[in-house]
Amino acid sequence: MIRTTTRKALNQRQKVLVHIVAVLAAIASSMIIIACIGLNPFSVYSKIISGSLGSAYRFRETVNKAIPLTILSLGTCMAFKMQFWNIGAEGQFYMGAFGATLAVMLFPTLPKPLMLLFMALFALLAGGLWALLPAALKAKWSTSETLVTLMLNYLAQKWVGYLQYGPWRDPQGNGFPRIARFAENAVLPKVFGIHIGWIIAIVLTLMVFILMTRTKFGYEVSVIGESRATARYAGINVNKVMIFAVILSGGLCGLAGMIQASAIENSLTDNMSNGMGFTAVITTWLSQLHPLVMLLVSFIFSMLIQGGSFLQTSMQIPSAMASILQGIIIFFVLGSDFFVRYRFIFIRKKKGEKACL
Repeated sequence: MIRTTTRKALNQRQKVLVHIVAVLAAIASSMIIIACIGLNPFSVYSKIISGSLGSAYRFRETVNKAIPLTILSLGTCMAFKMQFWNIGAEGQFYMGAFGATLAVMLFPTLPKPLMLLFMALFALLAGGLWALLPAALKAKWSTSETLVTLMLNYLAQKWVGYLQYGPWRDPQGNGFPRIARFAENAVLPKVFGIHIGWIIAIVLTLMVFILMTRTKFGYEVSVIGESRATARYAGINVNKVMIFAVILSGGLCGLAGMIQASAIENSLTDNMSNGMGFTAVITTWLSQLHPLVMLLVSFIFSMLIQGGSFLQTSMQIPSAMASILQGIIIFFVLGSDFFVRYRFIFIRKKKGEKACL
């Protein structure tokens, strides 16, 4: 007979060890699956690494993917920390890109520093206000933020699509449904051959880490995440802190949209995300809501995305193979949380002996 029981709390070192074992188990399992479909697993992993880091161009493309993914993960983390399940990073990303594009259209002749500042402010505002709606509904009527934020994703993307095919369609587009490309004053500059977004991502990571671990606000968010009743008993204005944190969460996701629109797309399109907002939910969980770890996890996932594209051209393997590898890693790492919190008890009925795992 097998039962489960709550495990005595593990220390941080033991938790890290459990997750390392889970990652190693995920790699071993994925290699078995790759071998079962007739491929050399060592060759596949070698191609993924080569395809993401093997040249200056590939490394740059990997970093370009890691930048918005990191910032989206930071934004998602802000809400998740207090158990507000913001699944709307994708929509907030698009609204941030929309806000940045609106700034470009309203002030087309601004000098570059002012233009980029206005674009960032508009993106923060648009993403934050888009996240405010589910937060206000949650505070007023205790609605499910998961459903509301999820539905708002599609509404935001369709809104951008409407603009692209309608009012903002470029008359000089030769019949293609596109929004006019940004002028040079609206494009982020490059540092060491990569747009300055990589510096912004690192700075934001440090800022969020300090905010969540060294400030009163971060402490209040953590208390609300542990127990709202305890937070109220401690005198914390739960709704006020929740709304501010969610606005900040949406604002960060909106800023990621501005960076993608300015530095990569040089315009606004309805397919510029490629699902990064949903991937950010995964990277946020895998990093255990730790901003510094989030930077590393986002980069590793970007390697898988970029390496998966390289697999398709170099080995004629569908790029979906990288998604399979991601799924296996997610399954094992999230599954390892069970062994952090619980343990199995094997009961032998005859002798009444118990063996614990």
